Amino acid sequence: MHIVVVGLNYRTAPVEVRERFTFADKDMPAALAELKRTKSVLEGVIIATCNRTEIYVVIDRLQMCGYEIRSFIEQWFGVSRQEFTQHLYMYEDDQAIRHLFRVGCGLDSMVLGETQILGQVKQSFLQAQTEKATGTWFNMLFKQVITLSKRAHSETSIGESAVSVSYAAVELGKRIFGDFTGKKVLILGAGKMSELTVKHLYSNGAEQVLVANRTFARAQELASKFNGLPCTMQEAMEHIKDVDIIISSTGAEGYVLTSSQVTQSMKKRPSRPLFMIDIAVPRDIEPAISDLKNVFLYDIDDLEGIVESNMEMRRTEAAKIERMIDAEMAAFANWLQTLGVKPVIRALQDKSSSIHEDTLESLFNKLPELDEHQRKVIRRLTKSIVNQMMHDPINRIKELAADKRGDQALDMFTQIFALEEQLATSQTSADTNKEDVLPKLKVNESIKDRALSMAQVSI
Repeated sequence: MHIVVVGLNYRTAPVEVRERFTFADKDMPAALAELKRTKSVLEGVIIATCNRTEIYVVIDRLQMCGYEIRSFIEQWFGVSRQEFTQHLYMYEDDQAIRHLFRVGCGLDSMVLGETQILGQVKQSFLQAQTEKATGTWFNMLFKQVITLSKRAHSETSIGESAVSVSYAAVELGKRIFGDFTGKKVLILGAGKMSELTVKHLYSNGAEQVLVANRTFARAQELASKFNGLPCTMQEAMEHIKDVDIIISSTGAEGYVLTSSQVTQSMKKRPSRPLFMIDIAVPRDIEPAISDLKNVFLYDIDDLEGIVESNMEMRRTEAAKIERMIDAEMAAFANWLQTLGVKPVIRALQDKSSSIHEDTLESLFNKLPELDEHQRKVIRRLTKSIVNQMMHDPINRIKELAADKRGDQALDMFTQIFALEEQLATSQTSADTNKEDVLPKLKVNESIKDRALSMAQVSI
């Protein structure tokens, strides 16, 4: 069995390509059902966000996986593979598992360390589980990924610092005001960066937004997004005494706000701080304004310096998470190794129980004079002998199964105790119950492969 992911994301495909390969929420049950019917696919989960579409599968044949998944994509979206194959990536086994851990922890996101993706991974897994598209492997792996991702964000500081200019401005403002509840914002110019900054301020509690722009129609357009008020640039000068935050990005050749203008306005608000963000290049706000009492002025270099510092911190925290992922991958690999031993142990227990019962039946037939109490005592004592004899071999094969040569140990264990018949009987039962999902097993499959195949019955 193998774990594979096939997908495209913001690194490999532009938005005009990504938007053609999104799964609508209402279509996801049907998509998962179709994925389950894809040849060689035993388990499946689809993660679809604005920045990525990824298909995770457990398969029984690695050679044809890429072809089969591309065919699934081609048929589902009705798009020729020639139009999307160059945008796809495909990771197998350890690479696929590590990729999933990194996605869940926010290490593969456009914004390093963002937390929204964790909720999306969790929702994708739960929906696949509801649609019975997951089984033994993914039920374990995705739960492990979700648990680690929560730990990564609670035990490190990767998501705590601003890593965008607009959000860095908000974080700076919090140092001055604590929060923005009831605060008034004046925007000079209506550029994209100004819009993003005021969007963050507004979502953090800013009460009123005034927008001034050379083109009044643009001022009206932006003001309407925040239930704000448009005004002319001249009118904006009159509002300086009333606002708490000024964001400027006009593209003007000279200073839009001078030290003398702000000095006059501050006289009318002596005890209230004024937070100013100059995003323009060349600058809109005269640097000397920063010398005024209760005025806090930051330009684009200040904000980008904070962003780079915070990104460096996030990269340091990301390295810690990578080490956490290493440990989790080792734990999952160990779980996979020991997974194959369970059917073998069960086969040994079934065989010993059958021998025990046959022996007791023969004994009781030869000693018909035994009463019920005597029979119970004999049954209990002989069962204890059997269990004690099996105790050490079972513990030893559990240890050996986790070793690098676990497959050989399982094969040898099976041969020593002659468990082939019991395993074959169990597999026949599994095939009968789930023959539409599992392929018929070949005679030369290893014991571990048979055991892992049987584990997929829970799909």
